[in-house]
Amino acid sequence: MKAFFIIFKTEFLLFLRNFFSFFFALVFPVLMLVLFGGIYGNEPIYSGKGMMDICVPAYAVMVMGVTGLMSFPLTLAEYKEKKIYKRFDATPVGKKQIIAAQTTVHVIMTLIGIVILCGMGKLLYDIKIQGNVGPICVGILLSTASMFSMGFLFPVIGPDSKGTSLLCYICYFIMLFLSGATIPDMLFPDTMKTVAGFLPMTYAVDLMQGLFAGESFHMYRTELLVLGLSAILLTALGALLYRKKDWT
Repeated sequence: MKAFFIIFKTEFLLFLRNFFSFFFALVFPVLMLVLFGGIYGNEPIYSGKGMMDICVPAYAVMVMGVTGLMSFPLTLAEYKEKKIYKRFDATPVGKKQIIAAQTTVHVIMTLIGIVILCGMGKLLYDIKIQGNVGPICVGILLSTASMFSMGFLFPVIGPDSKGTSLLCYICYFIMLFLSGATIPDMLFPDTMKTVAGFLPMTYAVDLMQGLFAGESFHMYRTELLVLGLSAILLTALGALLYRKKDWT
């Protein structure tokens, strides 16, 4: 455990020094909140909910996407290409410890980003969070697990760091703009809604918006099933491929 905490501390500091990861996980969602909040405000417009009541849980999923689909896999790909994992395998620590530390750092920063976002939403626009803390936390963790499971798979599919970067950018931006994480999906035409139905991030957005509005888990069985299965299956596939992949 001592070795893990030393690695964790190092990875945490490296995350904070990475402008891309720090800015898009902690600052950019708040800027989105301020920008669109300034345009639309938070007056009730849809089923008694204001635009920011709808957007904040969606922006929370955007934070998960930034860390899980971009920062996390790009970090794995960089370490893999520089043979850092190979060096750790030559020590008693092994590469599993450093991957676990990197995962923990990114998950913690995801949660911090969501807390900051919700706090600013409440402070600036008095957003309504009608759901209980427990179900919301479960939804956040499940959605985060699904995003990270996809990101975990990218470095082993990509031939190198450039290939992994391409995968990350394509998947992230497609899901970002078609899932409702930036633009409410109620504004989408039917064709875009059909395409969005194939994206895991869409189910995360729907789940988070429902839980923030105080709705029950029973109303989101499909979302829970999709996110849970994707988290389990993609993580298992990634672990299997990582074991077989040549890390040298």
